[in-house]
Amino acid sequence: MQDRFKPETVAQVLDVISWGLSNKKPLEIQGAGTKRGIGYPLEVAATLSLSGLTGISLYEPEELVLTAAAGTPLAEIEEVLAGKNQELAFEPADFARLLGSTEANSTIGGIMAANISGPRRLKTGAARDHFLGLKAISGRAEEFKSGGRVVKNVTGYDLCKGLAGSWGTLAVLTEVTLKVLPAAEQITTLIIAGLSDAEAMSAMSMAMNSSCEVSGVAHIPANLVSRSSFSDLAKSGASATLLRLEGIAPSVEYRATQLQTLLGSLGSTKKVTGVDEIWRDVRDVHYFAENQDKAVWKISVPPAQGAIVASAIAAEIPGVEYYFDWAGGLIWAAVPAFNNASQTAIRQCLKSCGGHATLFRAPEEARSTADIFHTLEPGLMTLTKNLKDNFDPSGILNPGRMYRTL
Repeated sequence: MQDRFKPETVAQVLDVISWGLSNKKPLEIQGAGTKRGIGYPLEVAATLSLSGLTGISLYEPEELVLTAAAGTPLAEIEEVLAGKNQELAFEPADFARLLGSTEANSTIGGIMAANISGPRRLKTGAARDHFLGLKAISGRAEEFKSGGRVVKNVTGYDLCKGLAGSWGTLAVLTEVTLKVLPAAEQITTLIIAGLSDAEAMSAMSMAMNSSCEVSGVAHIPANLVSRSSFSDLAKSGASATLLRLEGIAPSVEYRATQLQTLLGSLGSTKKVTGVDEIWRDVRDVHYFAENQDKAVWKISVPPAQGAIVASAIAAEIPGVEYYFDWAGGLIWAAVPAFNNASQTAIRQCLKSCGGHATLFRAPEEARSTADIFHTLEPGLMTLTKNLKDNFDPSGILNPGRMYRTL
């Protein structure tokens, strides 16, 4: 039976890592464990949970900055920010339902370690772009910090961006400092019904290239709209192209009118205001949350290639379901079951456009044999290995979670 450590202080975290290092005991690093099913299954001696390391130590609304312990629940941070009408602008997703958890309890450290960003990424950037500073402990059992409380605070290598998306394989985050932004006064979504995938790509491209400053651009094919939490959308039976506008009310109304005029020739447009569930479904991949037997892929492509790639995948894999986020640049795809043929088909369809795919949900036995993260070019793999060797030379932090040999 594995040991499970849940320290409540940074000193205790350091003790656990020192124990793992001195005894050559690899550790599984996690927050609340909501994303534990992503990546290769781990063979470790113990689990180090950061969920006991909680609390917001600094919040200065006027300076748009917040510092919190890595195990602080995302919901707690969002509640505090909402009290000052502010938000995490990168719109972090919570994949609890998608990955089979009964409650949404992601931690802020887990969000940043995985670089989880929502639909607003195409306007405000990824999670790593809002990562101002950190405190962490390397696999050498050495404490270090990077960045600070202002945007321009980095000299030399930007460790915040380096650790964002490393999935706990380089160091254990103990504290993060984030840039926050004012929340929008009004949120309006334009829904264009009945467009094909190709027509939706054209509409989304027109919206992105306009001066209307859309903050969310997605397309839900007709076969998925019935799963929407927004009843009007679920009952429509037609595909839905979603365009979100945010800001002060007069500006949103003006831009919505401009966008309706621009896209008027593509079909009827419905305008809805203040309906959070439309984008929560897109962000948290609720369209694929119910059927846990299906394998789910996160596929990133150039936006103009979205419909082409999805069509190619559908031609190769019977029964595949998909929808688009990030104006076509992100395809969430669910296949009836994971197998080598479906994996090969998806990766083969990406070769012509330079995209990449991550197996986001699959049974543990499938994850043991799959190529979960996109295979890196030799030069990038060498750089990745060098980073691992420098931060965690003994390989005790989430060994093999992203790449089997690291």
